[in-house]
Amino acid sequence: MTLWWDTDMDQAIEKAEAEAQTCTSETTWPPERVTEHLGLTQAYALPDEPGDGAEVFSLMRTSDLPPTVYLDRFFDTVGECRGEVGESAELV
Repeated sequence: MTLWWDTDMDQAIEKAEAEAQTCTSETTWPPERVTEHLGLTQAYALPDEPGDGAEVFSLMRTSDLPPTVYLDRFFDTVGECRGEVGESAELV
């Protein structure tokens, strides 16, 4: 997730899309996987200048799935790269 500061939502999205293209063209890890921008860019207009605890992204979904099944279905796909800040990520 990146934060783009602009007074125009379309321009902020253009900045995000350009960064996504740059990021995916420069990503070399993991080497056996191809990284590409899939063309989905979402934007959220912040009502105030962000500070501690500011919401910069929100996703709400209605589901009848139990919590652990929901997380496994939508978020833990066993293809995520995880790691601590400042360390190399590993594919899990």
